[in-house]
Amino acid sequence: MVNVARWVDSTVRRRTAKEALDNDSRRAQIVSAAVEAIDESGPHVGMAQIADRAGLPRPNVYRHFASKDQLDAEVTRFAATELIRRVRPHLTRAGTPFEVIRGIVAASISWASEHPNLYRFVAAQQQTKALHRARMGRTRFLNEIVEAMRGYLDAAELPAAPPDGVLAGMMGMVDASIIWWLDHADETEDELATRVSRQIAVVLIELLAQLGIDIPDDQIFRPA
Repeated sequence: MVNVARWVDSTVRRRTAKEALDNDSRRAQIVSAAVEAIDESGPHVGMAQIADRAGLPRPNVYRHFASKDQLDAEVTRFAATELIRRVRPHLTRAGTPFEVIRGIVAASISWASEHPNLYRFVAAQQQTKALHRARMGRTRFLNEIVEAMRGYLDAAELPAAPPDGVLAGMMGMVDASIIWWLDHADETEDELATRVSRQIAVVLIELLAQLGIDIPDDQIFRPA
């Protein structure tokens, strides 16, 4: 005798799982279309243009994203992941404070030069807690920087976590400098990386001094 209840339950589970996969696939398709549209046409592309690139009627996009803001948040997370992937190798390299910072900054500039519109889009997002969680919060970029600092300063151990606001301010400095450069091209990429890295090094060394760690400019850091 067929257990109808079990059969129905199993069928519903299979259908639910398939629908979830379909929804995830469609959401990824829409995010990919949004990223491509922004990268190609600039930060102000609308839902109609994104839907057209995704090959979907505009109402279908709203079945997966309740608003443009929700889609923008997903694009920001995607872009942050790509930027982190570019920067991450430089978080474990030996060098002076300036050399380590310059590797990170230069990687960010390189990514921005390849994706200027996408970089402008991410930098232009309202500076909310949600954005910092997506882009540079404790679980993302900021966490990677803090953990890298702990690796470099293992012998001295950071007595406290660096304030989010200070690191957010440094990221704002990098954003503003890179966007100015994208708009005006008044420095070479190498000159920009050197200038911004020197500014960041001053702020970071002062921050560490406030936490009780004195760092000579010529000290070589090697990750633990």
